[in-house]
Amino acid sequence: MTNLEVILSDRLHIAPSEIRSFCQRWQITELALFGSVLREDFHPAQSDIDILITFAPQARQGLSEMIQIKEELEDLFQRKVDCIVRDSIEQSQNWIRKRNILNSAQVIYPI
Repeated sequence: MTNLEVILSDRLHIAPSEIRSFCQRWQITELALFGSVLREDFHPAQSDIDILITFAPQARQGLSEMIQIKEELEDLFQRKVDCIVRDSIEQSQNWIRKRNILNSAQVIYPI
């Protein structure tokens, strides 16, 4: 079992098939985790999950869609999530934040 498979099954209690179905429904081409969920300081009862999303070019990405995506992910993971769209972080002027997120992100879809 890879480290990501352990994170999905042991920390997040979610099957890859659930993630695949979610991503296909929302036209997400890549879904990645970053932040404490990948580190030893992750606290199962308190930590949120940081998610980096890459959409297909034709996907709808308005405010309404992002709210629905966030709510669905919170239902899937049974905890709070913070979602960031890859395009927005790649255009960020905060190069330290951008570097930290992009360098640490671990792809969970597709795998």
